[in-house]
Amino acid sequence: MVLIRGGRVKDLPGVRYHIIRGTLDTLGVDKRRNGRSKYGAKRPKA
Repeated sequence: MVLIRGGRVKDLPGVRYHIIRGTLDTLGVDKRRNGRSKYGAKRPKA
C-alpha cells in the first residue's frame, strides 16, 4: 500500500500521480540533506 499525491510528469504521457516516499510501505531516501520532508528523510546527526 502506498500514499499518492497529484502532480503530472510532463514528459511521461498518462503519469498524473507521484508516490509519497517514506510513508506506509515506501522507503525514504538515505543521505538526503535538502528537501528532506518530501522524501521522508530524518534529520542527519551532526
